[in-house]
Amino acid sequence: MIFITGPLYSGKRDYACSLLNCDRPELEQRAVWDVQNLAADCADLNTLADELAQHDVVIATEVGGGVVPIDAKERAAREAAGRLSCLLAQKAERVVRVFCGLPMVLK
Repeated sequence: MIFITGPLYSGKRDYACSLLNCDRPELEQRAVWDVQNLAADCADLNTLADELAQHDVVIATEVGGGVVPIDAKERAAREAAGRLSCLLAQKAERVVRVFCGLPMVLK
């Protein structure tokens, strides 16, 4: 599994398409994205990470940079998203951060 992360609208999906040599419709069958949204209400992040790792590519938008929300539920959702990203990075064969359209291989 390849784990791709980075800020919103940084070119993560375009990079995934170029990496897999596929077009957008095919990417939908080989990849899953916005996984950070799945973490908020998940009771078992380890199981979720195992399930997501079955895809060829997993894409997560980085959250947590910036102002800390006053709402406790929003803070917990950010924490869960960060922990899920850490689990996915551990399971991944390759980890890439895309920033301003530039991929940086971390692992």
